[in-house]
Formats: sequence, structure tokens, C-alpha cells
Amino acid sequence: MPKAILSVHDKTGIVEFAKGLAELGWTLLASGGTAKLLRENGIPVTEVADYTHSPEILGGRVKTLHPAIHGGLLARPTEIDHEQLLNLGWDFIDLVAVNLYPFEQTIAKPGVTYAEVIENIDIGGVTLIRAAAKNHERVTLICDPADYDSVLTDLQQGAVSAQKRQELAVQGFSTTAHYDYVISEYLSKRTL
Repeated sequence: MPKAILSVHDKTGIVEFAKGLAELGWTLLASGGTAKLLRENGIPVTEVADYTHSPEILGGRVKTLHPAIHGGLLARPTEIDHEQLLNLGWDFIDLVAVNLYPFEQTIAKPGVTYAEVIENIDIGGVTLIRAAAKNHERVTLICDPADYDSVLTDLQQGAVSAQKRQELAVQGFSTTAHYDYVISEYLSKRTL
């Protein structure tokens, strides 16, 4: 059974997308607020903390940064990698839907504090994007809610093509590059 991890700050369209995946027989993993929203909408979901057997810590700063998640994303499509995951009680993760904390919107808010800015630097989301994008040979990455419908349509018709997975990976790397650039620019202009 294919497995997806959903970890989104912007929840636009995620309920409909998750419902479509569930109807196709996918197992859904989700972090904190995303899992809560899916449960409230009657969609079967496993909380990331339950899958990893490791609770969210540090006020939610650490949720998805776990070998069960990143091993599942980074495993090559080989029997050796798959067997190693299974021996640890994990499995492949085949799809990631993730979007990042709104750093640009945060720094644009009047009166925003430095502490607020720092808390809106996404670490886990960027790491999910990079892992899925690196392994796009096997993993489908969605970091823009506008892509949910086309990916779901592809899955309903059989699979997401290698070409499309590569295009989504490029979009992912572009997203993280821009995100890091904005953070770098903000911090380099801040005087202590």
C-alpha cells in the first residue's frame, strides 16, 4: 500500500487531496495540525509521532526530523533498501505534500519581533522537500497546493510520470533556494 506524508502550513486543498489519496488506498501520515484537520474531516490518518514512536518535541520544532520519515523518503527502489526499512519497522514513503512556514509574510508584518521571525524559519519542511526532491526517481513531491489536482488525477489514472516527478523536484529545489535566500537576506541586513 503506498504511503504519503502530509505536513502543510497552508491547508488549502489538503482535505480534498487527502480524501482522494485515501480513496485510492493510500496510507496517510501527517504532522500536528495537518493530522488534526484530516481527522476532523473523517479521513484516516496516522500521526507522524505515532509512526516514528517519537513525540513532537521542543514546542513543535521537531516533528518530522526522524530516520523513519527520511529513511522512507531517501530509500532507493532496491530490495536491499526496502528490506532494511522493513527490518526497522518502517517502509517506503512514496509522496510528500509539504509547504513551508510563511517567512516572507512574517517579516513583512508591522511590529514583528525577532523571536517571531526566527520561529517562522521552517527546518522540517525544507528537509522533507529536499529529501523527496533528491529521490524523485521514486517519490512524488508536492510543495504547491495548485498541484494537488493534477497529481491526484495522474494517480487515479495509474501513476505520476517520471518527467512530472522531476519537474516537481525542480520546483521543490527552487522553493527551498528562494526560501533560504530570503532568510539570508533578512538576517544579513539585521543589525544586532
